[in-house]
Amino acid sequence: MSASTVRRVLLLLVAVALLAGAVWWAKRPKPLSVAVVEIAQGKVEASVANTRAGTVEACQRTKLSTTMGGRIEVLAVKEGDRVKKGQLLMKLWNDDQQAQASVAASQVETARKRMLEACTVAANAEKEAQRQSALKAQGFISSSREEQVRSEAQARRAGCEAATADVAQTQARLAATRVEQNRTVLYAPFAGTVAKVVGEVGEYSTPSPPGVPTPPAIDLIDDTCLYVKAPMDEVDAPKIQPGQAVRVSFDALPKQSFPGTVRRVSPYVSALEKQARTVDIDVDLVASDKAPRLLVGYSADVEVVLAVRESVLRVPTSAIQEGGTVLVAGSEGVLEQRSIKTGLSNWEFTEVLEGLSAGDKVVTSLEREGVKAGVSYAIDSGLRK
Repeated sequence: MSASTVRRVLLLLVAVALLAGAVWWAKRPKPLSVAVVEIAQGKVEASVANTRAGTVEACQRTKLSTTMGGRIEVLAVKEGDRVKKGQLLMKLWNDDQQAQASVAASQVETARKRMLEACTVAANAEKEAQRQSALKAQGFISSSREEQVRSEAQARRAGCEAATADVAQTQARLAATRVEQNRTVLYAPFAGTVAKVVGEVGEYSTPSPPGVPTPPAIDLIDDTCLYVKAPMDEVDAPKIQPGQAVRVSFDALPKQSFPGTVRRVSPYVSALEKQARTVDIDVDLVASDKAPRLLVGYSADVEVVLAVRESVLRVPTSAIQEGGTVLVAGSEGVLEQRSIKTGLSNWEFTEVLEGLSAGDKVVTSLEREGVKAGVSYAIDSGLRK
């Protein structure tokens, strides 16, 4: 074979190789774009959160109604008014009871005068009996006369005691009429804000009988003392203790959270929904200048901090796959699967005890199609976390 022929064959082979390489390069699998996070040290907390929205409650709240029905004569407050303890809120028509009280008061006065008369006579009779006893001792009067005077004094004393009992009886009758009057008025049992008023002057107000949900006449709230009540899953309840730190957020105050502490854990399980048994906890917000102004009834979310570890190796919880594995961006351009041992965990971060080192790049875009071990990757700088 001549040299020119060999040269043509070699050129042909080179051309075929270049063509095959171009075809392979065009058809090769493109590296999968993934988002990664570099493993570093930080704080990890173990926490539990409420299963349904909590509620801002008042430490004192009472729904007041008179103990008897009647027509509203005086409505001394309106919704939103601030009232002092003992202030009159509402009064029903009770002129008949006031008249009865006036009669009872006059009877008390009459009974007192009769008592004064009877007791004065009794005192004089007793003095006379003492004089007669002295005269009998000297022999000036007979024993029968002395006995007659002593008996009369005893009778007068009994009349005085009966008159005294009549005064007590009339006073009790007067007190009873005042109790009846109190059944027609409402006074504030504590200082607070009137949240709701049901009824107008001239309308008939009816107390709620047992088993009948009648709206109260006055809803009074002490809004100077508020707390958050939140339902926690019964599985988490044994982990929660009074005094534990809490973070509270409110729908009305987005992108903010406020520190608090657990005040009370309910001693029983609520089963309002058969599939969601919960235990209520009460949370007090930490007093500070930054404490929010809350309204009773605000919805709230509560996160109870069970444990805290500072400066530990951590990985985003969302990057952990089932079975306790993560995908690591390997040095050879291929995704590697690693098993890790974890410690404390919450919805954001999980403590890593074994399996990863600081600086490892863990894949966080697990939802992307095709992301798995053995796949070539390219780090998407726009998605890097």
